[in-house]
Amino acid sequence: MSTFAAAPTALIVHAHPEPQSFSTAQMAATAQELRDAGYRVDVLDLYADAWAPVLGREEFAPVEGYFKPQAEQQRAVKDGTLDAVVKDHLDRLLAADLLVLSFPLWWFSLPAILKGWVDRVFVMGAVFGGDHGIREDGALAGKRAMLLLTTGGSGERFLPGGAFGAMDDFLFHIRRGMLEFVGYQVLDSVITYAPARMTEQERVAALEAVRESVALVAAEPQPAVR
Repeated sequence: MSTFAAAPTALIVHAHPEPQSFSTAQMAATAQELRDAGYRVDVLDLYADAWAPVLGREEFAPVEGYFKPQAEQQRAVKDGTLDAVVKDHLDRLLAADLLVLSFPLWWFSLPAILKGWVDRVFVMGAVFGGDHGIREDGALAGKRAMLLLTTGGSGERFLPGGAFGAMDDFLFHIRRGMLEFVGYQVLDSVITYAPARMTEQERVAALEAVRESVALVAAEPQPAVR
C-alpha cells in the first residue's frame, strides 16, 4: 500500500487596499506559483476581509482592573475563549508550513492592518510563551516564512549608503523581532522596487522575476518539523 506525504501548505497574509495594485498582482502570482509547485495555498486578504487590527480588551472575557493583553491571550488559550476570528486565523497559521507576508512598504515598515494581524494572531500561549519558548523553542520552529513586498523608492535608494539606507535595516524588526522570534526559518525577501515607476513591459518582467524567486523557494526541501 503506497503512502503519500501530505502536500505542504502556504498561508499568504496580504495587506493592500487596492485589488488592482501591483502588490496584489504579485501576491496572486506567488499564490499560483506555489499551487503549481504542489502547495495548498490559503490566502488571507486583510483589507477585503475588513480585518480589525486593534488588540484590545473587548475581544477577551471581562477583565477587571489592569488590562495586560498578553496575559489575557494566555488566559484565553487556556480557557478556550479566544475570539472566534482570531482562533480561525491562528489555526490557519499553525497549519501552514510556509508563511508569506505580502505588503507594500509603508513608512519603512508594515501597513498598520498587517502589524495588527501580528498583534492579534501571534498569540502568547499559542505561538510563544506558556508551553512554548522563543526562537528555536517557539511553536513555529521547523517552519519557514518570507516577506513579499513592494516599495515606492528605487532599489538604488535602499542600498547601503543609498538615500534611504539598506533594506535589511528596515526589515530587521520584522524578520528578527516577529518571525524568527516565534521560531520561523526566515527566507530571503522577495522585493519589487518602485513598480509604480515601471512601464507595463517592465511590470510583466518583474512579475516573472517574482515567480522565479518563488519557484526556487518551493523547490527547496521542506524542513523537518520537530
